[in-house]
Parts: sequence; C-alpha cells; structure tokens
Amino acid sequence: MFSRRKLIGSTVMAASVLPSLGWGKAWAKGGVDFEPRGAIGKLERMPSLDLESRDDFNMSYRIFVNGELRKAAEKRAVEILKANGMDPTAEVPLKQAVALFESDPILATNMHGYVRGQQIMWSQIRDALYANGDALMAEMEAADNTGPGRLELNPRMDLPAYTKEEIHNQPGGYVGDEFAGHLYYYGTNNFWMGHNYQDEMHASLAKGTPIPADGKVKRILDVGCGDGRLTMALQDRFPDAEVWGIDVGGPMVRFSHMRANELGNKANYAQRLAEDTKFPDGHFDIVTSFLLFHEVSGAANKKIIAETARILRTGGVFYPGDIRAPYVARTGYRQFFNWWNTRWNYEVWMLEHQATNYEQVFTANGFSYAPSFKPRPGDSATVLGVKQA
Repeated sequence: MFSRRKLIGSTVMAASVLPSLGWGKAWAKGGVDFEPRGAIGKLERMPSLDLESRDDFNMSYRIFVNGELRKAAEKRAVEILKANGMDPTAEVPLKQAVALFESDPILATNMHGYVRGQQIMWSQIRDALYANGDALMAEMEAADNTGPGRLELNPRMDLPAYTKEEIHNQPGGYVGDEFAGHLYYYGTNNFWMGHNYQDEMHASLAKGTPIPADGKVKRILDVGCGDGRLTMALQDRFPDAEVWGIDVGGPMVRFSHMRANELGNKANYAQRLAEDTKFPDGHFDIVTSFLLFHEVSGAANKKIIAETARILRTGGVFYPGDIRAPYVARTGYRQFFNWWNTRWNYEVWMLEHQATNYEQVFTANGFSYAPSFKPRPGDSATVLGVKQA
C-alpha cells in the first residue's frame, strides 16, 4: 500500500505551473515582473490555490506510478518470465518481451497511468499558457533584445523532419508551439517530482562536468539546451567563460534567454542545429548536453558527434548526459519498458539511441571513450570523451 504522504505530496513544493490569470501582464505593460503570490527563490509561485493543488495531485500521482505501481509491474514481469522458464536477469529480444508482457493488466496499468498522467499534465499547463498568450508573448518580445546575455533566433531555418516530433507527448514538440519553452520548463518541474524547483539538479550536473586536463575553460557549449537551465548553471560555475546554449527550438531558446535575463545570468542562447552549429573549428573547451541523444534520430546523433569533434579544441571535453557505459542489461522488463516508452510516451528515437554503438562513433571521430567515473557492478556511468590530437 502507498502512504498518504506519498499520494498527497507537498503543496508548497508543488508551486510549478504558470498562473492562469494575470501572469505576465506587468511585463506586457512595461517590463516589470508580476508575482501576485511572490516567489520561492528562482520559482514564481502560482497565484491560484486551485492550480497549485491540481498540479500537486498530478505530481503525487506521478510519484505513485513511478514508485509503487512500477515496482508491482517489475514484480509481475519477473513472475511471467519465470513462468515461461526464463531467467529474469537475462537479456531478452525486444519482440519476445513485447509478446510476453503487452497483454498483462498490471504492466498495462503502469504504462497507462504514466502516459495519461503525462498528457493531463501537458494539458493543464498549456491551458494556463494560452489563457495568457498575448501577455506571455509580449514578455518574451520585451526580453528578446535585452541582456546581459545574447539571443539569436533563426525563424527561417530549415528544420529536419526528426526535430518536429512531439517528444514525450509535449504538444507541438520543441518547434511547433510558440510557448514550447514555458511548457517544457513547467512540465519538467512536474516530471522531476519536486526535486528541481530551484534548478538544483542542473546545478549539480554543472558542478560535476569535467574540465580539460590543462584546466583552461574559456568557452562552453550546451547542445540541445532545452529550457536553458544547465546552460545557466554552467555560466554560474564558470563566470568568466563565454557560455552558449543552442537548441533547434526557437521558442525554447527564447524562453531560456528571457528567464536568464530575469535571473541576471549572462549565458547566450541561439536557435541552431546541433549537427550544424555554425561555430568555428576548435572553438570550445567543453561541449556538454543533458537529454539530447535519446531525442534525436540515430542518423542525427552520429552527425552531432562529428560536429562536436569539429568545434572542440584538442584536449577539449565532450560530456553528454544521456550516453552511458556500460549499457544496462536488456532484460525482459527493460526491453518492454523501452518499447512502451517509445510507442506510447512518444520517445520516438529511444530504441535507435540504444542501438547506437557510441564507443565506435566516438573513436571514429577522434574521441577517447570512457565512463566519467567507476560505476558499481551492474550500474552504468555517463561517458566522457576527450578530443585526441
């Protein structure tokens, strides 16, 4: 059984959705931030207890689905494998795993609960955004040409087909909704289940980012920067460096720039392709990313790694957050999980990501390839690549 505390969650910590009434109006009238219920550090509070409570409930439901319901699904998968004379810890072909599990009601309930909760989350946030569309757009427009950081938009850029998918069911994806940055930011606050309202997770990622052996860090690039939080955290860690965040989504970098300005962060943002960054050869000391490579096609991820090799200097560090080594064993449950996440949660490129031999791609482009730390047996670690001479 689940506890009441796990189900109900913390109302105070759930202040993560845009207000549905009045948010941004003061910016539209003259550039003064409007916080009807104040702020908690970096996070503006919602002006409505109704919105706060609905998001709190949705987040608590997510905790239950990802926790106790997920455990029940994993237990059921083990039972099914054993009933079929199979080792639950052994690797299982994808098609066989799907055939074994897709009709089981416990596994289906876990899958259904996750996806429907995700869809409800996006819907309520999007409704709040569009209720204030004019004011929100005016706020972004007012920030476009202000600093301390720079913003570059390329609205006529030719977008590859793979960039137009609605990854994890986000309405419009990263390029098809003018408020994609807002959607992603507040949606992932819910996704991280109350652990990133002050960007603390991104601050930890920035703190753990390796630096070149010679200690020189003058320029940093965050590829596929999304809502810009890792970019800002890197700027905070390296205040004297020139830090850029790029993303194919114009609305993503537009939101990132606006928020960076509000927080007094001088990070720069540009709408550019990760496989065609337009930066000079050998320009950066560090290139990093957080959740990029499982959200691009298998063909694109190889091009992105080649481009990263071009723009990094010799000895420069490549630190992508979702390329891990060694791979986690593809057990029956793991295979099924990845299948439904691809099919129903619309992580379109997840299976291609997992099928990519990244060690081969790294070494073919002149990178070393090694775990960034020594993992415990059965665990995996993020990969660190260093550009060789």
